[in-house]
Parts: sequence; C-alpha cells; structure tokens
Amino acid sequence: MYDFDDRERETDMAIASQFVTAGALMRMRRDAGGLVCTTTPNRLAAELGLPFLSDVFWGMGERYPLLRTMAPTDIPYDGTKSSFGITINHRKTYTGITDEDRALTIREYAETIFSDSPADERRRMLGANFRAPGHVHLLNASPRILKARRGHTELCTALMYMAGVHPSATICEMMGDRGGAADKAGAMEYAERNGLPFVTGDDVVSAWEGYLERTGEDL
Repeated sequence: MYDFDDRERETDMAIASQFVTAGALMRMRRDAGGLVCTTTPNRLAAELGLPFLSDVFWGMGERYPLLRTMAPTDIPYDGTKSSFGITINHRKTYTGITDEDRALTIREYAETIFSDSPADERRRMLGANFRAPGHVHLLNASPRILKARRGHTELCTALMYMAGVHPSATICEMMGDRGGAADKAGAMEYAERNGLPFVTGDDVVSAWEGYLERTGEDL
C-alpha cells in the first residue's frame, strides 16, 4: 500500500490481522523492516475504550508536564494527531517480541474485538487476556474514515472493509537499502516479483467512495 506523492510517499506491507502468522511477520520484518502495527476502526476503539496514545499522554500532563510539551502537533505530512494507540501483548506470550508471540497477540486481538459478544464482555476479555504495554503497536483509525485523515492506518483499514474480512490490518513500512523509505518504483518491483498486488492511496479512495454508496454504510 503506497499512500500519496504529497504525503509520506511510503509503501507498507499489509495483511488482514485475522490471518497473521509467524511467517507473515518474519517476512515483514525481513523484507519491509519498519514498525509492525495493527489497526482498529475508530468506532470500535471508542466502544471498547482503546485510546489514542496522545490522549493518554495529554491526560497525564499534570503529573508529567513534559508529555504535554511533546504533543504531536507538528507532524509535517499530517494535519491530525498521530494514530498511535496503546501497545499490547497477549498474556500467553513470553517476551512478546518473537514472531510467534506477536502473531498470537495480533490474531487473538482481532478475534476478541470482532467477536459477537457485547461490548462490556469484549472489554472484560481484553483485560483478562492482554497486558499493556507490550510489543504490538495498535493504531486507531480516524473518525469518518478517509475523510479527515488518509494515512496508511485508514487506507489499509478501508481495504479490509472492502475485502469483506475483519477490518483490522497489520502493516509494516518498507525500508530502503540506504537508510530511508523504499522508493515507490522499488516497492512496485518487489510486489511484481513476489506476486503481490500494489495498491495506491488513490486506488483506495476511489474504490471507497463506491463501496460506501453501494453498501450505504456510515463508517
């Protein structure tokens, strides 16, 4: 998933969170090399009480004034606050950082938040089965997806909605060989060489409008 020429100009590898395996994470770690994160739709994050990390820091500002001075108000490519949420480990993991541990955490997280249980039961399950902080970085999508913010969090979450799977994506930025992000042409070549679709932000935005019209959903 490449975002836009006028935004990050970065490509993320992405997979539906419910299908994450240790092998998929190993590939992301070796072939992409960025930070592995897992997205949550905004409405679901709000329902379950999963905060933006910047809000947690702001709320602790009286006790730790430095946190307020570090508020992410000057992100050069983004007019909104960071999408970072909390970090988690499943309680059945050991250190939480291995491919096996993170795969378990991500799959169980997706299964829990999208279960048919009432919200209060899902909140209980999250507390019982996960601990924070951990080694899986959660990302909360913005409200009215792809309206106020068009980052990889929103683009990849929207893609999962349109694919008909649980709308949580696990993503990882592709790094280049010279210390920066992988360039677009290099990422496209990697996708073609490995039989993977290469999708752009423009592709998703265009398809998303049609998806909302067809389904009548308000997301």
